[in-house]
Formats: sequence, C-alpha cells, structure tokens
Amino acid sequence: MTERRDRRSRLLTVGVAAAVAVAFADSSIVVLALPALYSELHTSVVGVSWVITSYNLVVAVAAFALLAGIGRIGVAVLTRAGMALFAAGSVGCALSGAIGILIAFRCLQGAGAAMLLAGALELLCALRGSRSRGLAVWIAAGTFGAAVGPALGGILTQAFDWPAIFVFQAPVALVGLVAAFESHAQLETAAPTEPAEAKSSRTAANVALGLLFGALVGALFLAVLLVINGWGLSPIAGAAVVSALPVAALAARQLAGELSTRTATAAGSLLIAAGLVALALLPAVSVAIVVVALALCGVGMGLAVPALTRAAVAPDARLTRHGSVTIGARHAGLVLALVLVAPLLSHDLEQGSQDALLSGTRVLLNADVPIRQEVPIAVDLGRVVQRTPRGTVPDLAQPFNKRGAAHDAVLRHARDSLVGAIKDAITRSFRPSLLLCAALAALALIPILLLRPRGSP
Repeated sequence: MTERRDRRSRLLTVGVAAAVAVAFADSSIVVLALPALYSELHTSVVGVSWVITSYNLVVAVAAFALLAGIGRIGVAVLTRAGMALFAAGSVGCALSGAIGILIAFRCLQGAGAAMLLAGALELLCALRGSRSRGLAVWIAAGTFGAAVGPALGGILTQAFDWPAIFVFQAPVALVGLVAAFESHAQLETAAPTEPAEAKSSRTAANVALGLLFGALVGALFLAVLLVINGWGLSPIAGAAVVSALPVAALAARQLAGELSTRTATAAGSLLIAAGLVALALLPAVSVAIVVVALALCGVGMGLAVPALTRAAVAPDARLTRHGSVTIGARHAGLVLALVLVAPLLSHDLEQGSQDALLSGTRVLLNADVPIRQEVPIAVDLGRVVQRTPRGTVPDLAQPFNKRGAAHDAVLRHARDSLVGAIKDAITRSFRPSLLLCAALAALALIPILLLRPRGSP
C-alpha cells in the first residue's frame, strides 16, 4: 500500500512539475517561431514582439496582483484555475488566425501561468511531504523550463508548424490539472513576523533574479534571432545551437550544490555576463563560438537561478506569497529588457541592413560578374532592401539565386561573398543589445553582495 501511494505521489509530482516547466518555458518558447508568425499572420515586427512581451507582462502583473488574495484563496483552487486557464489559452493560441487574437490568448495564458506557478509550490510540497523538497522540485522544473524553451519551440516549429507549440502545451497543462485535482494541499497557515534582515535578503535576491532574467534575454532571445534571422539557420538547427543552454544549466547543478549562495550567484552572474560579451564581440559568423557562449550562460544560469530562488523563497508558511513575488520579479526583468532591447535592436538592424547593402555593392563591383548580369542584380538588391520590413534582415542572396547561382561558379562566389558580408554586418548590429544585456548581468552583482545566508544575524 505504501509503495503504491509513493508511486502515485511521484506521478502526480511529475504532472505538476511538467506544467510548471512549460509555464516557465513559455516566456521564450515562441522565439524560433517568430519568422513563421511574421509571414503567416501578415503582421509587423512590433506585432510579433508582443507575442512574447504580452505573456511575460501579464505573468508579472498577475503574480504581484495575487499577493492581495493568496490568504483567502485555497492553494488547490488557485492551481486548478491556473491550469485550466493556461490550457484554454494554449488551445486558443493554436487556433488563432490573426495576430490580435493570438496576443489575446497569450495574455490568457499569462494569467493562468501566474496562478499555476504560485499555487503549484504548495501542491508540490504536499506531494513531496515537505516544503524544502517541494521547493527543490519547483526550482528545478522552473530552471530547466526557462532554459529549454527556445530549443523546444524550434523543434516543434520545424517538425510541424508554430501552432504545434501550443498544441503541445495544452495536454501538459491538462495533465497538471488532473494532478492538481488528485493532490491535496492545505491553505497556508499563519506565520510569525518575518525579521527585517530576512526580508531585505529576499528583496535583494528578487532584484538580482529580475536583472539576471533581463540579461538572459540576450541568450534566450537575441542569440536565437541572430542565428535564425541573421545567419539563416533553420529552426531545427537553431534549436540544436541553443540546446547548449539547458544542457550546460543541468550540468552546473551538481557544482551549485557545493558552493555557498553568494559564491554560486556571483559566479553565475559573471558567467552570464561573460557569455553575452562573447556573443557581442563575435569576430565573424561562428556557430562554435555561439555554442560556447551559450554554454557559459547556461552554466551561469544553473549556478545563479536556483541559488537566488532558494534565497528568495523560504520553505515556510509564506511559501506561496514568496513564490508569487519571485515569479513577478523574474518576468518583470524579462519585460524590462525586452522593452529596452526591442527599439535598440530594430534601429541597429535597420542600420546594419544599409551597411550590408553597401558591402554587397562593393562585393558585386569587385566580382567577375558580366555587366549584363551585374546591373540587374544590383537593381534587384535595392528592391529587396526597400521591400524588407523595418527591423528584419533582407535576403540579398535571392537576386543571385534567381539568375542561376547554383550552376554558375562566378555568380555563386559573388553570392557567397555578399552573404558573408551581410552576415558580418548583421552580426555587428546585435552588439549593442547584447552588451546591454551583459550590463544587466553585471548589475546583478550589486544585490547579490547584499545577500545574507539564511539564519545569519
């Protein structure tokens, strides 16, 4: 009987933890699908950016709003309602045929995610038999989900299409909903007054988490856009590249357990900053360097995020309240970075496109292409740039391919030289945004230095 009960508890834990991982992954899971969303829904760059921003913004706002009602809402009710809303939002997203409808359902997903993420903390504690073990599962699921989001979205987009991302999420949320109904969790009991020192340390941890998740926009969003939009990798190839992030984050878990909170968090933030600087200073197109840089970010994430979350969320009767604040802080950091980065990147990409055109013109003039082909190609290059929406990368290889570059060695060499110049110019366009994200990671060191070990005077 005991063995059967333990097996049931483990299965329910997996169901709830999977929903937690997917809700955290949803912050970045659609990044590799942005080009498909852009073309299929006939929208603008701003429109597709809101597919990401709306979710994170609603999660942040809803998480902080929950603080007013946590003491009056049962944890089980909170989690079940969140799972149901998240599942409904996922189905709505999958069926959306217009960008406005998709963004509306992404907001519904965000509201559900905030509720399920906060409530799942107490449910996992009840399932695991202690607050500390339940918190450990929640942290592990959240860290892995946030890291694996872009890669998972890329695989689903390449294998099927962008709606598959949301089709995948709906049954995961429904399994979590069943697990939530089968689980039993109590309302939070009254807790003694929290010491001012502990409150200050938690605040510092949450500020550091917000800054680090803002910095991770560089790894979870910008690096993905660079290799997909800038370098032309397919979603599945992009997923393979960014998989370095979750693999490295998982590998860092054992090391994190051997370090103090301050050491793990400081080292993690420095590694994230170093990885982003490496991405910003890419000397040329190099997938290998991107993989190494993302691995550095992944190790930093695996060291810092779990340690900061443990510092921010104490395994006591305030668990759900502390968790809501941490959820809000993470997603507020993401939204802040997206708001700062989006206009900067759009401006730099526009300038980069112009630089790419000039580089392409020089390449074309220096190539051994006959004048009867050179002039039409130059005209087409100008048209491609003019027709390319603001903030996106023009496909300057198209005029060469249209005139038989696949079979003409001279045209093929000119095309490849031109594409190389384009990619170099576009790569440099990402530099200011990536350095901004690196600066956010470095700033996280300030609140990290204010952290106190739990229980210290």
